[in-house]
Amino acid sequence: MKTLTRQPLVVLLSMTLLAAGMMLGCDEAGEREARPKDKASQKAKTGEPKKVRLTKNIYLEVLPDKKRRVHVNAEVCLREGQLELFLCRKQTKEHEAILTADVDAFKLHAALIAAGAEAGSPVRFVPRYRPASGTTIKVFVQYKDKGKQVTVPAKSWITNAKTKKPMENDWVFAGSRLVTNPLDPDGKKHYLANDGDVICVSNFETALLDLPIKSPKDDVERFFVANTRLIPPLETKVVVILEPVVEAKKDKK
Repeated sequence: MKTLTRQPLVVLLSMTLLAAGMMLGCDEAGEREARPKDKASQKAKTGEPKKVRLTKNIYLEVLPDKKRRVHVNAEVCLREGQLELFLCRKQTKEHEAILTADVDAFKLHAALIAAGAEAGSPVRFVPRYRPASGTTIKVFVQYKDKGKQVTVPAKSWITNAKTKKPMENDWVFAGSRLVTNPLDPDGKKHYLANDGDVICVSNFETALLDLPIKSPKDDVERFFVANTRLIPPLETKVVVILEPVVEAKKDKK
């Protein structure tokens, strides 16, 4: 499976990078124009994360060390039972996902690329099983608990029903698939993760993010369940933080 390179993704990625560039460019210009007496306050500002809205409910954050992360606004939609997903698109698979978000998964794909991640390939089952691949993505959830902001690994909300322990694996950027919609007279492309499979815990060939291990989606074989004790109440607003694990580029000599 090839990484998506079609024109719609190129356009989205260009817009994403432009927004990030404008954000950083403005800060750099401000530094150059700062008066001597403002240097202390300007230095403090450059030491803070910078975040820009890319599209509805999707943000790009640039940390002081230049690492980039993607933020997604979501909410809790399920607290107990078997899981197929951690995060689904709104009004799709809320009955088997802990979180739901009103987002365009195709634009989230572009945001992850802007953050430095590289899409790999979704899972394959024939002629033999091949796990999903791509840049490892660490996922965190941030929310308010009794007025205090809390940030925890998304894995802590998911339990392996066989081992009774929290899920161990991080996700990978599988990248879903972009296909021609046969029902569209203009041949418009359809991004399959928009059917719901945004961050999966069961293997799907349509997943944007999937686990790099064999994780069945059949009811009798599923082994991931919601860790009800740690999940906040239904409809709690949550920020999902997607952090690509990207190796730092070596300086050219």
